[in-house]
Amino acid sequence: MAGGVYCSLSPRDPQHRLHAFIQQTQSRLLFVHWLTKMKFNDDILSADIHSILANNNVMSDTDFDRLSKIIVKPNDIAFIIFTSGSTGIPKAIQYRHENFIRFIYSFGSVTTLKSDDLVVQIVRCTYDGHLRQIVGIFLIGATCVMLRPRGMTDFDYLADVLYNKQITHFSTVPVLLQTFFSFLIQYKRIYAVKYLRLLCSAGEALPSKLIDLVQEINIHNCIFWNLYGPAEATIVSTFYRLHPMANRQSISIGTPLANYQCMVINEFLQQSITNQDGELFIGGVGVFAGYLGRDDLT
Repeated sequence: MAGGVYCSLSPRDPQHRLHAFIQQTQSRLLFVHWLTKMKFNDDILSADIHSILANNNVMSDTDFDRLSKIIVKPNDIAFIIFTSGSTGIPKAIQYRHENFIRFIYSFGSVTTLKSDDLVVQIVRCTYDGHLRQIVGIFLIGATCVMLRPRGMTDFDYLADVLYNKQITHFSTVPVLLQTFFSFLIQYKRIYAVKYLRLLCSAGEALPSKLIDLVQEINIHNCIFWNLYGPAEATIVSTFYRLHPMANRQSISIGTPLANYQCMVINEFLQQSITNQDGELFIGGVGVFAGYLGRDDLT
């Protein structure tokens, strides 16, 4: 690590929104490429990633000496993700290094993600889950397979990737899983998911129809997980293994990951009893550092 803080921006966002994010984070450097560099004013310091990748200069002893003097601590901020802003102005969620590292190892131990797994990267860069599918995969030693632009909505192409690359781990939102599996059944391409051993649904409530589709496809030896967690608790907080005979009326979000705690609290700040309404409180290693510049909301 070079001691910086990572914040991903989507080229799909309008220019005024991107500039607002840059100002809010007080970014000192912006990485761009030939498709995105025209979205920003000349007064914003940027670096073209294609030029950097084309530079074949070998690192010198001076470079290593400079990097060795940078000290990164577990409680330092590692990255920032903006909320969607659906309830108002987008909030900048700050994550520490220890939030992410401990989450990855807690998640990997539960889902049995292994170094020989092949994972397709499908989550957009504006969501925290994309870091699990890229950096998290590298930490475990697995292989990340990148899709071409908009490849996740081209189901012919996506099916080819899953089959030809022998993808073993597939994780996305349930609405995409449901639409994709319906496509595989309709066009008789169920063989495309024959190598899957881990299937994860996250980001939205899981519909019972999706369980029916997974059962119909009948992926041999594949474990199906329902994942839940607010962004403020680092990507995923709870997990639940789904079975063909699972309760379709009330699909559980399961139990907390290792080093996480969950409690349902009533209006009197006491733990709710069975069948009593309450609010879910999440604690543990995943709890974020706070909203950037919004201590009042934190």
